[in-house]
Amino acid sequence: MSVSRLGRLGQRSSVLFLCDMQEKFRNNVTFFNQIVSVAARVLQTAKILEIPVVVTEQYPKGLGLTVPELGADGIKKYSKTCFSMLTPDVEKELQSIPERQSVILCGIETHACIMSTTLDLLNKGFNVHVVADACSSRSQVDRLVALSRMKQSGAFLTTGEGVILQLLQDAAHPKFREVQKIIKDPAPDSGLVALFHSQNPLFT
Repeated sequence: MSVSRLGRLGQRSSVLFLCDMQEKFRNNVTFFNQIVSVAARVLQTAKILEIPVVVTEQYPKGLGLTVPELGADGIKKYSKTCFSMLTPDVEKELQSIPERQSVILCGIETHACIMSTTLDLLNKGFNVHVVADACSSRSQVDRLVALSRMKQSGAFLTTGEGVILQLLQDAAHPKFREVQKIIKDPAPDSGLVALFHSQNPLFT
């Protein structure tokens, strides 16, 4: 079975995408604080492991800037109006790091920008790892169906801590103890238990 089909993540083959975690969404997107907290953990890990990071902002003039608690200060922000993160500038950024074939995706909204980005990335041959506890929507029905839709299309659904541990691969990793501090406490609950109920037909 190929690495691509298995969906393995590697420190040197991954890039982190952080989508539109902006001020105006704070009071509208369900579990906003929780998904930002999980995304911040993944971002901290990416910084430690020197994994490239792409951050977008949807119409920042109207929707505000990226929230400070994400920890993305000093990282270039790509402004956009389209739903997909794959703007020409972002595509150019990806072309400059051709060895990065796996995209770790966090942000909002799951059924809009996250799904559009996922489908565009899959269409271009990337492995896409959607961090389910770092993605949300205003409606949890939209979130649920979008996660199912992305899985049907070939994306891998995962969690923030799952991504972090996959990137490390081994407790002997030289950065393990530094990263371990990030996940020492459990990630906040973002309502996934109810969405992924074992009897839910969308995930069978």
